Amino acid sequence: MKKFTELFPLWVCLFSVLSLINPALFTWFSGSLITYGLGVIMLGMGITLRLSDFLQVVQTPRWIIVGLLLQFTLMPLLGWSIAELFNLPTFFKVGLILVSCCPGGTASNVIAYLAKANVALSVAMTTCSTLGAIIFTPFLTATLSGSYLDVDAWGLFYSTLKVVIVPVALGVIVNQYFPRYTTKIIPYAPPVAVLLIVCIVASIIGQGKDIILDSGLNLLAAVMVLHFLGFIFGYMLSLLILKNKAVSRTISIEVGMQNSGLGAVLARENFINPATAIPSAISSLVHSVYGSIFVVIFKNKTP
Repeated sequence: MKKFTELFPLWVCLFSVLSLINPALFTWFSGSLITYGLGVIMLGMGITLRLSDFLQVVQTPRWIIVGLLLQFTLMPLLGWSIAELFNLPTFFKVGLILVSCCPGGTASNVIAYLAKANVALSVAMTTCSTLGAIIFTPFLTATLSGSYLDVDAWGLFYSTLKVVIVPVALGVIVNQYFPRYTTKIIPYAPPVAVLLIVCIVASIIGQGKDIILDSGLNLLAAVMVLHFLGFIFGYMLSLLILKNKAVSRTISIEVGMQNSGLGAVLARENFINPATAIPSAISSLVHSVYGSIFVVIFKNKTP
């Protein structure tokens, strides 16, 4: 099982390629199944945490503040700059800016978990950035793209509650009061998380196959540069400010990985051209590949 988990980058790439060849292999894993899959992943991470882990995060709010500032300043500015630099068509520009303005996604919590980063901080940042996205995502997208974006605030909050907060809280409670059982489950949590996340990525790729293949290398390169710089600058700037390598690795993951699923949904619901959602679809693959490489590089690093 440990070897299976370590090969996470291979599984992400392999499943995505298979999905492009035969989308039907993975597109069945969609809708509510993705929601349940994310819930199971978060539950698995929750059982590895204790209340004391979150207490440390609460006692160091500076970590979250720095992470959120980078999330909603660095990434949107990178998104706008790269869209201009690569001279993307207008609908791709807006789509790239939109995904760069999205909050951290649940996949970032998985990567933090597998990379042995600060999972409690990762979950706290994802939750805070998702709630902050109710205001910041539409405001930043409208400001940088000149388009109006309407966000369903209650829907966004409900999704966060259902997929992140409830499963993690349940896992923490179970681990706190029934540690004898969770110690038997914990070894199976990482491989299950890997399997579910690659299924989710493959499903998104399969559903957007035609437009992804037609979108050209220019858009792919733009998305790759966006997330690469998000990881690198997220780590360097947070390390410069906080002087803590372990925390900086976690913030780097949060900044470099966006909630691409949310970006795709917002794009489909708020923009006439369906191609506006394609940068988000490609983003889901790119940041997962980067994140999985991050796992291999950093999981054995000392704080």
